[in-house]
Amino acid sequence: MKVTVAKSAGFCFGVRRAVNLVYEETEKSRCVYTMGPIIHNEYVVNDLSEKGVQILGDDLICKETGVKPVPGSTVVVRSHGISRQMQEQLTAAGYRLVDATCPFVQKIHEIVSEKSEKGYPIIIIGDPDHPEVQGIRGWANGFCAVIRTKEDARSLAIDRDRTLCIVSQTTFNFQKFQELVEIVKSLGYHVVVTNTICSATRERQREAMELAAASDIMIVIGGRHSSNTQKLYDICSRQCVNTVFVSSPDDLRGFRPKADDRVGITAGASTPNTLIQEVSQHVRRAEL
Repeated sequence: MKVTVAKSAGFCFGVRRAVNLVYEETEKSRCVYTMGPIIHNEYVVNDLSEKGVQILGDDLICKETGVKPVPGSTVVVRSHGISRQMQEQLTAAGYRLVDATCPFVQKIHEIVSEKSEKGYPIIIIGDPDHPEVQGIRGWANGFCAVIRTKEDARSLAIDRDRTLCIVSQTTFNFQKFQELVEIVKSLGYHVVVTNTICSATRERQREAMELAAASDIMIVIGGRHSSNTQKLYDICSRQCVNTVFVSSPDDLRGFRPKADDRVGITAGASTPNTLIQEVSQHVRRAEL
């Protein structure tokens, strides 16, 4: 059996930075909160919970205790970012903010804020329910719409004489992004398009597609709520019919590859290297 782990698998720069910031804060204070889970990975979130890190909802109530943190508490803004209104609300409440927003996401906030101030309608290509997209919407000062499907794109109803500003969720599928932009253009709109899909995301998706096409079995590791990991699974599934989505080695119980199988392994941007190693070792032991 041949096992190949994608070179790009695991934490991206933005996620690594965010996670490291939270761990650093746990060494300074016993009162550390994050706005929502710092990343979409149960493995990491549970480890931080054991160190006392608690999660806040949008109402600023701690999910574990049902209590609102006292002024002066440390609140870490997760890698997905937050809206301008939420940022102002946290500051007004007297919390010490540690901004772990991914720099690529921060750049989108700046673009959306600047263009909407100039009167451009904002079009975000992405998942409207994803926290990153919800945060981006919160930096628009005028019309803002989210499109995820071809039907969404075709149903846009904005004056044709207005130039649209189009940005994307950083983890969106690059090919699908291009398709949706072309549909909007075909409707007769003038557009200013900024491809804000993270370069690490594009590379991860490209490598996963190539590895899946050359594998008999493809394993995608990540949190069940991770958007970028789900997209990797979708991409790999189209190339390799035997693609499985796992959150931990436990999901591979009963895994019995053949001696001549080619097994590919990739992982989402919020998957720690230790988990990738555990899954890889489990796969290799399954051959014995």
